[in-house]
Amino acid sequence: MGGIFSLIIIIYIICHIPAIIALIMGLVALKSNPEYAKKLLIFAGIYFLIGGGICGTILS
Repeated sequence: MGGIFSLIIIIYIICHIPAIIALIMGLVALKSNPEYAKKLLIFAGIYFLIGGGICGTILS
């Protein structure tokens, strides 16, 4: 059972890599280009929210 759980966690992390990258890019660009950073942060937040809901139902 431990192998299946770790596989699900790895898939969960892989599916959230775009949101993690967008979050990091948004935080880095916050000082230089706040409008672009705001769009990236909103995208990352929505991606985490939707991805968490979909992946959360898979784990149930």
